Amino acid sequence: MFLLILLFAVVAVIVAVGLCGYGGRTLSDHGLRRAGAPAVLRGVAALAGAGACALYAWGLLAVCGAVMTAEDGGTDSSPPRSCRTAGWSERHQQGIEIVDYKVTYVPLGFVCETSDGGSYDNGDVPGYVNPAVLGLGLTAAGGAIGSGYASELRARAESRRGRAG
Repeated sequence: MFLLILLFAVVAVIVAVGLCGYGGRTLSDHGLRRAGAPAVLRGVAALAGAGACALYAWGLLAVCGAVMTAEDGGTDSSPPRSCRTAGWSERHQQGIEIVDYKVTYVPLGFVCETSDGGSYDNGDVPGYVNPAVLGLGLTAAGGAIGSGYASELRARAESRRGRAG
């Protein structure tokens, strides 16, 4: 699982760099003052998507560290050290044991499962990552959809002008 998470992080970084390059090139080729709405929206969408990918990769690295710590065997490895959050010893004294862990990708997190059927996030992923990824992702999607809509409106207006003239 560790290598898969690391692969996802590398892919997210590569996509972020590519989107950043595309967004920067789109905005610089047209110039912000001379560019039409579709070009600006495409550039902003690509930069927002790059930010979302970069933040997701940052969160994946935090999860990767938690998985690496949890899979470290040897003495003092049960319960997994990544699951030893505040209050875990009190739950242990009540008979509630930590039995397993899992990684959730949406929202990103490292979740510890307990013997009573409950689960909790250990908090290794910074609290700002998931909301920021959601916000930047929605901004990217909105910019891409808005760019397509603006391009379609422009094409329809030019088509009407062509038929009229």
